[in-house]
Amino acid sequence: MAKKKTKFICQSCGYESPKWMGRCPGCGEWNKMVEEVEIVGKQKKTFIHSEEKSAAKPTPLVKVESTQEPRVTTELKELNRVLGGGVVPGSLVLIGGDPGIGKSTLLLQVSSQLAEKQHKVLYISGEESIKQTKLRADRLGIKAADLFIYAETDLEVIHLAIDEVNPSFVIIDSIQTIYHPEVTSAPGSVSQVRECTAELMRIAKIKGIAVFIVGHVTKEGSIAGPRLLEHMVDTVLYFEGERHHTYRILRAVKNRFGSTNEMGIFEMKEAGLEEVENPSEIFLEERSRGASGSTVVASMEGTRPVLVEIQALVAPTSFGNPRRMATGIDHNRVSLLMAVLDKRVGLLLQNQDAYLKVAGGVKLDEPAIDLAIIISIASSFRDQPTRATDCIIGEVGLTGEVRRVSRIEQRVFEAAKLGFERIIIPANNLGGWKIPEGIEVVGVTNVGEALQYALGGS
Repeated sequence: MAKKKTKFICQSCGYESPKWMGRCPGCGEWNKMVEEVEIVGKQKKTFIHSEEKSAAKPTPLVKVESTQEPRVTTELKELNRVLGGGVVPGSLVLIGGDPGIGKSTLLLQVSSQLAEKQHKVLYISGEESIKQTKLRADRLGIKAADLFIYAETDLEVIHLAIDEVNPSFVIIDSIQTIYHPEVTSAPGSVSQVRECTAELMRIAKIKGIAVFIVGHVTKEGSIAGPRLLEHMVDTVLYFEGERHHTYRILRAVKNRFGSTNEMGIFEMKEAGLEEVENPSEIFLEERSRGASGSTVVASMEGTRPVLVEIQALVAPTSFGNPRRMATGIDHNRVSLLMAVLDKRVGLLLQNQDAYLKVAGGVKLDEPAIDLAIIISIASSFRDQPTRATDCIIGEVGLTGEVRRVSRIEQRVFEAAKLGFERIIIPANNLGGWKIPEGIEVVGVTNVGEALQYALGGS
């Protein structure tokens, strides 16, 4: 007879303990240890049929045939770009995001587009009934014949439904509502999320089905459940944006079949999500002309250049230690660049508060934005506005030099396309490429020279 054994598992990090503790030793969170019953001596069932078990044996690497993974493209080019060119059959994709951001809407639209291409799609909803899902589909104008809707949370029943329908794509909305009947803990717990994801991964790999699973996020913004969850899946996508604003950003933080630097931008409308073909216009449409502390930088998001506005506000401090706050930029990078301005240019910023923001809610982490940050800070400190038709690109070193950046030609062409008349770039990036007509390219070697061009009126 099977014996019952209790253990306590942290719902934040998955740390296991034989006794209850108020504070988890793994992550330091309080009151996250939950009691779960573990059955010892009972053989765990598996839902994978015996005829589906692989009979493959270890094979020498030189004898393995290397074939390019076939991809299935959707009508959303932004999603295809983030996935690395399309959906790979047999892959497991995790999509996380805040409540109400549009994860279910995005996946229902993708399901319809795949079904219209003669692919069977099984949409499994653990949060809505079939009628509720149908109402949302009617609002989005979805009427695909090969799209099957199923409301179920039992993983064993879901596996039987997958065997019956034999789809090419499966959507699980959401993984926190699905439960494994052999796991005694409640749905959404660390054990349930781990076991259900492992079972879905086996189904995806054995049957060659692409599985999309929706994951809820914690208040810190990370996907709820064990950290192992992100290691198990092939691709992790984050759907970002404010629920009260219309624009959404889809970003890949892990992708075994493509780049993790790509970004897709959508706009939420009455009829669903629509892709934004030119995001640079969106980020610059509300820019104030003639205001100090504002610069435009051409940042690379994967293979796409995006023009965004960096805003800085520098004001005398009323505290003993000046404040340094940044939104969309690394706080440590701002402190470093302000130290360069203080040491190499002579701007006395030790008694100044500095607040920086990337307009539009974008997060920038590449070194090519350094020079734009420095000019924004100097512009606000001197209260001298930059030219509205200037675009600034360059990495800044600790000695004040401006270093070359990658893909300068694509950045300059994007700035020229949006009507910018002058672009300040590192001098080492000059030459070897064709400058587009109607734009002046200025090469600078150090921060002082860049400030002279941007704020000196030359």
